[in-house]
Formats: sequence, C-alpha cells, structure tokens
Amino acid sequence: MKRMKLDWTGDSEQRLNELNMLDKFRLKAYESSTIYKENMKRYHDQRIEKRAFAVCDVVLLFNSRLCLFSSKLKSKWTGPFLITKVFPHGAVELENKEVKKGPQ
Repeated sequence: MKRMKLDWTGDSEQRLNELNMLDKFRLKAYESSTIYKENMKRYHDQRIEKRAFAVCDVVLLFNSRLCLFSSKLKSKWTGPFLITKVFPHGAVELENKEVKKGPQ
C-alpha cells in the first residue's frame, strides 16, 4: 500500500458514512412498514361485523380446508349445528343437530 501511495483514511470514512446512511434507510423502511401494518389492521378491524350468538341458535359451519378437493358445486358449509355453549371471548360449542324423521 505504501508503494502504491493509497490513502485509505478518506475511503474508510466514506464507507462508514455509507453504512450509516444504509442503517438510517433501513430504520425508516421498518418504521414505514410498521405504520402501514397498523393502518391496515385498523381498516380491517373497522369492517368486521360483530356477531352475537345465543344458546339454541342453529348455525352452519364454514369449512375452509375444503379447497383440497376442487369442485365448483361442492358446498363449503356443513351443518346444521346447534349452539350449546357461548364463551365470553366469542368461541362457541357446537352440537350436531340430527334431523329426526318420523315414520313414513
């Protein structure tokens, strides 16, 4: 390096400045993505319909895993089910409601 007479002090300072600018850019991008996620969550939460279920309600159950069998005419809803218990956090306990047929 002495034979080539290179001055590394200026280059090293420039490299440190570039690393600092890169760190600032990364931090700004992180803050921007955090703000975006918060706004999207707020937007989504405003559009959720609150549903109140009561005991003895009859409901259908949506099966989101049915996409394994691709059929346009296959229903994704199963049921009917009878609600037997409603928990305070929104979960419900279901009982299979059997359709009782009389003698024919």
